[in-house]
Amino acid sequence: MTRARPPLPPAGPDDSVAAVGEFGVITRVVARSGSAALAEVGPGDDAAVVRTPDGRVVACTDVLVEGRHFRRNWSSAEDVGHKAAAANLADIAAMGAVPTALLVGLACPADTPVTWLEGVATGMAEECAPFGAAVVGGDTSASAPDSAAVVLSVTALGDLGGRAPVTRGGARPGDVVAVAGRLGWSACGLAVLRRGFTAPAAAVAAHRRPTPPYAAGPQAADAGATAMCDTSDGLLADVGHLAADSGVLVDLDRGALGRGFVDTTGPLTQVAAALGGDPMAWVLTGGEDHALVATFPPGAQLPTGWTTIGVVREIDDEGPGVRVDGVPAAQVAADLGEGTGHVHFG
Repeated sequence: MTRARPPLPPAGPDDSVAAVGEFGVITRVVARSGSAALAEVGPGDDAAVVRTPDGRVVACTDVLVEGRHFRRNWSSAEDVGHKAAAANLADIAAMGAVPTALLVGLACPADTPVTWLEGVATGMAEECAPFGAAVVGGDTSASAPDSAAVVLSVTALGDLGGRAPVTRGGARPGDVVAVAGRLGWSACGLAVLRRGFTAPAAAVAAHRRPTPPYAAGPQAADAGATAMCDTSDGLLADVGHLAADSGVLVDLDRGALGRGFVDTTGPLTQVAAALGGDPMAWVLTGGEDHALVATFPPGAQLPTGWTTIGVVREIDDEGPGVRVDGVPAAQVAADLGEGTGHVHFG
């Protein structure tokens, strides 16, 4: 059972974390966090207790730093909550599992409005609700005295439901490569925001609130996927990780990517034309859409929503890696004026 705290009056628009205090913040945030179906003990105790029907726990952590992963003048508090949850829930799905709970660590300046934190909690709860998951615990801290940035560290837990975990290391020569979800939309939206615009609205919304194909992960596992990961850092970068871990060469089909992910009348094409760019740059190197990429045995029946984009081949003298129509990924990205994907300390 969750330990109950006395109800508190709603926070006003000018109430800060410092004015309300740590436990006032926690009480207000927990009130908006929902409840996890598998939690026996939720927020309010020294630790949460979450049931594990499968007997194994899938776990992952992502850190979101204000100014690097989000900006409060670009995104609402609810947007930030959705994005923080999605980044972790997609990793759970990429293992073939279903999310069960989140743990959240928060560091923020003392003058952070409590209503903003309530909005973040609301966004997380809305992103988790379809799975019966929720925030079940965490911690709060004041930021360093010289820091004005909010930092969110989110840990997600998941359940495999009897499936074998699908790792990055199982791809084999002859497998087909497929993607579920969208590619390039978040990067397109970021390009729009960086130029001070908010349209096309669909692209901007994709950056503020990614929409990972959560159900596609367990479906791919059930269909016999041999390897899988999410595309948080960009397709070329993340397929590169999969290729390295599997010891294979992945050859992507640019034509298939264009047909599957570049709508000739859609936002990617519109924005690229306005900026004088190529929408394939976002499809190949843009991150934070959290699409899933997986490999399947030859002849496998791909689940609905998966698009074939390439094949797995034996390595050559250059070792594991990614190519696009036979051209090394680094060269393809350079020709587009990009790196192969997001570099965290670049």
